[in-house]
Amino acid sequence: SSMDAASQGEDMTALFDTIVSYIPAPKGDEEAPLQVLISTIDYNEYVGRIGIGKVDNGRVKLNQEAVIVNHHESDRKEKVKISKLYEFEGLNKVDVTEASVGQIVAISGIADLKIGDTLCSPEDPVAIPFQKISDPTISMNFMVNDSPLAGKEGKYVTSRHIKDRLLKELNTDVSLRIEETESTDTFKVSGRGELHLSVLIETMRREGYEFAVSKAEVIYQKDENGKTLEPVELAYVDVPDEFSGTVISSLSERKGELLGMNSIAGGYTRLEFRIPSRGLIGFRGPFMTDTKGNGIINTIFDGYVPYKGDIAYRKTGSLIAFEAGEAVPYGLFNAQDRGSLFIGPGTPVYSGMVIGSNPKSEDIEVNVCKTKHLTNTRTSSSDEALRLVPPVVMSLEQCLDFIDNDELLEVTPQSLRIRKRILDPVLRKRAAFARK
Repeated sequence: SSMDAASQGEDMTALFDTIVSYIPAPKGDEEAPLQVLISTIDYNEYVGRIGIGKVDNGRVKLNQEAVIVNHHESDRKEKVKISKLYEFEGLNKVDVTEASVGQIVAISGIADLKIGDTLCSPEDPVAIPFQKISDPTISMNFMVNDSPLAGKEGKYVTSRHIKDRLLKELNTDVSLRIEETESTDTFKVSGRGELHLSVLIETMRREGYEFAVSKAEVIYQKDENGKTLEPVELAYVDVPDEFSGTVISSLSERKGELLGMNSIAGGYTRLEFRIPSRGLIGFRGPFMTDTKGNGIINTIFDGYVPYKGDIAYRKTGSLIAFEAGEAVPYGLFNAQDRGSLFIGPGTPVYSGMVIGSNPKSEDIEVNVCKTKHLTNTRTSSSDEALRLVPPVVMSLEQCLDFIDNDELLEVTPQSLRIRKRILDPVLRKRAAFARK
């Protein structure tokens, strides 16, 4: 960092000096009773749960007796002992015996410590107010991958592996919820939005886990009269002026209510919407396309309101592989006339795997493993190279946006595959007919 825009510094000294100059020093009282508000949770297999927070008042000491209270839980009052006390040096935790006002400390040895708890002196247990963490609004099912290609790319593939990893995540992610379902191979995972759950999926994928996930669903509630309530969010959207009309139209189609609109610096327009959480499912991908990557959207939970009616999520159908095998150029060449393809030559496929999208709303089965029949007749066109359109390569978030209610996303360390929930074409058509 540097104070001169024309020159580049060698380290971060200028930035740190500026922070020290502008940020006020802690205002706590070292002689007052102890108060430490736990602001985040870490986990270590050796010492267990670790609470991290700033010393607001008093001094915290190793082996000190303390009391846990919570601003939003008036009946919570638990006596504990501080068995481990750490401070931070860079990215490392260092054992200390004492810390004073303004220092950020890590405390272990307390099994049920959570974000929002205040560690206090037993003589004067006063909780520090904090913003309560909102409940999850979106859920999706995590399940064992049972596709024909299951187990070939992942290291951890069983239901026990998946369950243990999800339960481990609860130690550090306080807004996550895990529920068992009627199936021993399926777990309902609830979070604060698609982005929240996609981060967990990507983390597990990089750790070597292989599993399948369903389309995200909103968590509904009932009021005292039995009417359905759904979560809504405030969305603050910054878009270039020329794209504001398109974005307003798109959010309005998803039951969004425009609350405000004003111009901001740089030729941007700021839009404020109140929109159902389900209206944001699958929105970020088209939003970035509509704004050519220049749009910014931030959302915050805004409570529950009466159900606002149906929303059309996806207007396209799927191209479904007809048989198992390996995709070949001839089969792909014939299939690309039906829509956009997600795969290229040499990709392993199986019956029921989604290999592309159809501009129309119906699903179409295609045979991408079909080879050209050889004959002894040659024509001027028979030797021409087949020209294939490059496949559409989708990110994890785009795949989660694309999948429909009757589809799953197969997640492995190496691949992302979209598939139908029911692979057998006959059974799939019967199920679709029954839904109608």
